[in-house]
Amino acid sequence: MPRDDALIDPHPQIIDLFAGPGGLDVGATWLDIPTTGIEWDVNACKTRRKAGLDTVEGDVRNYGPADFPDATVLTGGPPCQTFTVAGTGSGRRALDEIIRQAEEMSEHLGDGIPRGGFADDRTGLVLEPMRWALLSLEAGKPFQAIVLEQVPAVAPIWDAYGKILERHGYRAAVSVLRTEEFGVPQTRRRAILIARLGDEAVSVPAPTHQAYRRGQHNRLAFGLQPWVSMEQALKRDTRFTVVSNYGSGGDPRNRGERHSHEPAATVTGKVMRNRLRLANGGESRLTHQEAGRLQTFPYDFPWSGNDIGQQIGNAIPPRLAVHVLAQALKMQIDGEELDHTVNSSWTTGRTVPLGIRIAESQMAVSLD
Repeated sequence: MPRDDALIDPHPQIIDLFAGPGGLDVGATWLDIPTTGIEWDVNACKTRRKAGLDTVEGDVRNYGPADFPDATVLTGGPPCQTFTVAGTGSGRRALDEIIRQAEEMSEHLGDGIPRGGFADDRTGLVLEPMRWALLSLEAGKPFQAIVLEQVPAVAPIWDAYGKILERHGYRAAVSVLRTEEFGVPQTRRRAILIARLGDEAVSVPAPTHQAYRRGQHNRLAFGLQPWVSMEQALKRDTRFTVVSNYGSGGDPRNRGERHSHEPAATVTGKVMRNRLRLANGGESRLTHQEAGRLQTFPYDFPWSGNDIGQQIGNAIPPRLAVHVLAQALKMQIDGEELDHTVNSSWTTGRTVPLGIRIAESQMAVSLD
């Protein structure tokens, strides 16, 4: 009988739900993994097409695994607006009902359509990845790996999904990752689920960089690289302070600040409203390209359409996507080569030289 690590296809193909402008798809492209993204936002689709990313413009709810028979990996980052602290909170209040509906869907594979009934229709979209996973199981063609990401408030849902998937032949891991610990010049936290078919234990990727702590020295220590600052990422010719559009500590007048020698605060859809107070006394704003760089998009990524700030803020940082996908698909990446790729041109850049997919998976098909 083949060992469990043979279950990871040496040539994976991704179907990415709620693909946005392409944060995960850019990471997959760097890893040389074919990806198709489903996205209904017209502006995000304009960016995706300009970037050459394979795109289906439409509602995820109108599709299923049967529409993408070659896909072996399911990924998705459902809308976060009702779960985020800055949003209405209706999604956070509906956690128990979401989990209950997911359990009900799991018990009735043949009736896997979410029932909805949420105060905000966007809340129910978090059930779509589970619907897709269950439909693939029902069809006898389960996805070999599943990767989901969302704001930290969704971690209890991912925990429940992980338990459901484990009852159907997967092993799963859930954790809240800090983006600066993976070389992203930004302190952003994301709830990540990684599930893989088979009996082999699954884990989330280990940090490669230091965690940011205000006032602490940033240096190589404990085998981890220093976190990356805004000035390292943006290479502006003067130091600056970012003055947030948001208040902090419950006071809307107390605008948070980050200095250019620190990582950025979480890049949101309102990132273009932040002010840059320059060391020479002037003021400025981030360009779209600079805001994208704080998310680790290539410097020449072809942002298109309207609401570009929102597109940027909604995306998963491509560099984080590389680490999560590599972990899910048992790939090895070289940190220096990843640095080079992240800083390269999108139009003339190159994929990350992976070396080998974990060696046994290449041999396992011939082993009993």
